[in-house]
Amino acid sequence: MLSMSRAPLLLALLLLCAAGAEAAAAPLPRFREAPHFTNSASARCPAPLPPASGKDGAACSPRAAVHVAMTLDASYLRGTMAAVLSVLRHASCPESVYFHFLTAAGSPTRTAELVAAVRASFPSLAFRAYPFDESRVAGRISASVRGALDRPLNYARSYLATTLPACVRRVVYLDSDVVLTDDVAALAATALPEGAAVAAPEYCGANFTAYFTPGFWASPALARTFRGRRACYFNTGVMVLDLPRWRAAGYTAQIEGWMELQRRVRIYELGSLPPFLLVFAGRIAAVDHRWNQHGLGGDNYQGLCRGLHAGPVSLLHWSGKGKPWDRLDARPALPARRRLGQVRPPSPGHRD
Repeated sequence: MLSMSRAPLLLALLLLCAAGAEAAAAPLPRFREAPHFTNSASARCPAPLPPASGKDGAACSPRAAVHVAMTLDASYLRGTMAAVLSVLRHASCPESVYFHFLTAAGSPTRTAELVAAVRASFPSLAFRAYPFDESRVAGRISASVRGALDRPLNYARSYLATTLPACVRRVVYLDSDVVLTDDVAALAATALPEGAAVAAPEYCGANFTAYFTPGFWASPALARTFRGRRACYFNTGVMVLDLPRWRAAGYTAQIEGWMELQRRVRIYELGSLPPFLLVFAGRIAAVDHRWNQHGLGGDNYQGLCRGLHAGPVSLLHWSGKGKPWDRLDARPALPARRRLGQVRPPSPGHRD
């Protein structure tokens, strides 16, 4: 585990790739091959998984100690690569972690390029890519406050139970803008009490009512959705999911039901998060806040930065609009003289 004071060092993970702006149809950035991380002899790890990315992979092998699910697309590829590297670097059994990548089904060529990029950087990684049929959600997505939140692949996390093999019982879902500084096995081992299908850090101090429109709360039929539940905000970028319980409860259909209602009556403004809150808030297993230091990349000019958690941090999450790889691409914001440290002293009365 690392403290926040060492967080800037983790940005070096993102320097594996070449600079240059990336568009959806542009050539993918090039990456170096990551070092091979081996299982710890003292951690009693199972035998290493064979590298794979096809249907005949080792997803159902009992040697898969931890399953991790992420989306994989061109826009967030550098974040995904940094996240995978951080998982392997800090895992006690890195050769026993199996990755499930959900990709856009509409572009087989692009998917093949993305898979090739992952395989080239992590030759020994056990993983499989699953084309996600974006038409499953395209007709249910309503415009949100930020265009990036409206991408169909953002909603793929709601379909993990019907996408991953039935043999996968528990999976850690991670957004593609996270960096781990701790062993993912500790997160995967989160206790889920009877009936709970989701575990995530809760934030009960947040203003929960702000995640829904005044019209939602003005409707007695809608407002009583949370009756009898201690509903708290949680971030869906880091979750532990029990997939058999998810399937048994039909949670995907419940999420889709709220999305369809949103298309008819505006009840929220924030993309894929509110449907999760409507279904799961007050019904999840709480995870220590150290596993999601989210809010990084917020806008400090508009006061959109979250406070940092007290104590050590096991996962850093750039859930704000500003992504580290975008900063790497951006042109220098300061004149060369200031970038080289020749900064003019502040004028009298200047306040930072």
